[in-house]
Amino acid sequence: MKVELSDLIIAKKLCYAFDMEDNKSVFSRGPAINYTTALGIILGIGLLYFISSFTANGSDSFVNYPGLIIVIGGTLAAIFLSYSLHDIKQAIKSFRLIFLYESLNPQQEANEIIAVSKMWFKHDTKGIEDVIENINNPYLKTSFQLIVDNTELDDILALLRWRILRLRAKEKAEASIFHSMASFAPAFGMLGTLVGLISMLQFLETKDLSVIMPTMAVALTTTFYGLILANLLFHPIAIKLERRTEQRVMIMGMVMEGVALIAEGRSPSFVDVTLNSFIAQYDNELKTSMFSSVKDE
Repeated sequence: MKVELSDLIIAKKLCYAFDMEDNKSVFSRGPAINYTTALGIILGIGLLYFISSFTANGSDSFVNYPGLIIVIGGTLAAIFLSYSLHDIKQAIKSFRLIFLYESLNPQQEANEIIAVSKMWFKHDTKGIEDVIENINNPYLKTSFQLIVDNTELDDILALLRWRILRLRAKEKAEASIFHSMASFAPAFGMLGTLVGLISMLQFLETKDLSVIMPTMAVALTTTFYGLILANLLFHPIAIKLERRTEQRVMIMGMVMEGVALIAEGRSPSFVDVTLNSFIAQYDNELKTSMFSSVKDE
């Protein structure tokens, strides 16, 4: 089989893209504490405290260890049956991301692209190479390196699109695990309720309400556990991860557009206007994307 030189060059660039992305964030600036997550946790704990303190005789009314084991154990069993161990490990790693706020600044990325476009317009390749060494964004770094190496525009776009698709697929798989857990938890909560009702039926002949009613309460707590875990933990985590992915993908799309303009030889002023137009619509596009994802569900 004959291998073209251009194919070897593309393969080299592809391997470079693999090395840059594996085990790295596309936007590697340091994250900070996500205060919305912290506020949500506080409100969730407050809700549970209110439920246990003011809507029942005491917090002991909501304690049902067998039911909790059924819900959590059943949910985990279903997840291990549904996904590979690698996907589950990645989901566990992504769990910490909901507590961190990743500072995504499209304006900073745009400024770097505009600066490089001015250098490229002046044929200052050495200046671009110096800029590449100081860039923390692996995706942007790869893009500029491809330009400096005079890679064909179609090959640049193919590689950058591949990076976006790979990121989206990877992080979608992580979020889908938590969506699945949100679906499984209420189902196993109902299973625990059925198990409790079966146990309760054994005491009906005694007609002793002091025995029947506590058994009924224990049966219903498993549904309570399933609903709480699904709607106060698993589903919010999945939404948070999906929103993070959409933000990253949109900025990567802006980078790809800016790099394409540079490779086409467009003037720095045109690049500036195009990227700033993108940033002006950045928030609106994110809102539209999120509403669409909620509608699809």
